[in-house]
Amino acid sequence: MRSALFLCAALTLSAQSPAEKAIATVLDDWHLAATQADEGRYFSHFAEGAVFLGTDPAERWTKAAFQAWAHPIFQRGKAWNFHPTRRAITLSADGRTAWFDEDLETSNLGPARGTGVLSREKDHWLLRQYSLSVPIPNALMKSVKAQIEALPKK
Repeated sequence: MRSALFLCAALTLSAQSPAEKAIATVLDDWHLAATQADEGRYFSHFAEGAVFLGTDPAERWTKAAFQAWAHPIFQRGKAWNFHPTRRAITLSADGRTAWFDEDLETSNLGPARGTGVLSREKDHWLLRQYSLSVPIPNALMKSVKAQIEALPKK
């Protein structure tokens, strides 16, 4: 846990502008809230109407649906551990919208990638959309594609 906190702090400090630092702090706290199974804090970082896109093609969750699905997981006292290892943040010209991409170390998925959009609401940043994916090396794509195509259709 200590190394995860250090890594989050290092990512936050590597941001350039005050807005980027604030966004990195929000994202770091959001990931930490999941690690600590703090459901209220985790979902407080989502705007109303936010969308979470999971790794499965069927996983397009509104904030409410995602929270309902995740509630039993948080109740176990252990959610998921996503540790950012790299993050890039871009701000809109007016400074009220930001998008980001980050590389993640995860316990269940292995290397993963998160991308998202935040908007500034009064004095804080809220997630509008987050997309979690598992990057597939090009050398493996043909095999992975064949495995996906072999799955029974729903």
